[in-house]
Amino acid sequence: MHHHHHHMLPRDCQELFQVGERQSGLFEIQPQGSPPFLVNCKMTSDGGWTVIQRRHDGSVDFNRPWEAYKAGFGDPHGEFWLGLEKVHSITGDRNSRLAVQLRDWDGNAELLQFSVHLGGEDTAYSLQLTAPVAGQLGATTVPPSGLSVPFSTWDQDHDLRRDKNCAKSLSGGWWFGTCSHSNLNGQYFRSIPQQRQKLKKGIFWKTWRGRYYPLQATTMLIQPMAAEAAS
Repeated sequence: MHHHHHHMLPRDCQELFQVGERQSGLFEIQPQGSPPFLVNCKMTSDGGWTVIQRRHDGSVDFNRPWEAYKAGFGDPHGEFWLGLEKVHSITGDRNSRLAVQLRDWDGNAELLQFSVHLGGEDTAYSLQLTAPVAGQLGATTVPPSGLSVPFSTWDQDHDLRRDKNCAKSLSGGWWFGTCSHSNLNGQYFRSIPQQRQKLKKGIFWKTWRGRYYPLQATTMLIQPMAAEAAS
């Protein structure tokens, strides 16, 4: 009997969960066609999730250029951004569930879950969203087929505003529709700045606590949905 399959790395946290892993923590994975890399897996009752973003103390600077957002940055034990290329290699062509955990300074928490599809770098890592989700992320008119929101940084402006570079006038890199609906990679504020100009650069999710409320903590997790069986 050959046990060589034990040496193969899992494709993602969900695969780890499927072979019986129930402990959250750091694991090495190897998505198809990708070199291996470390990820934070969060094991829950509904499977294994890969943490793609975490913020809680302002220790890591998120105001970075395209290459940094593509490759990833930060500390896997603290605040980090996993990297668009890694997230894309995990999701591949599969649809995914994106979970967004938000926390304010009064201990209130919110958990949002969306069905998404992430394109590759040739699409500027566009997040394809269904209509209701696209509205939350700042789309004003959404075709029934949904909406594609490219990722933007100050040095690569792909946002849906013609007249403005959202990443430059706000902070960090994000799937900016208009500039005003959400930005979980904004500047970390421990207290509310007096000037609105400064405040809008913060971490916010408009439909939850409003555009000018800087959140205390955010975590983003992704879980690919089962690939369609090849017919």
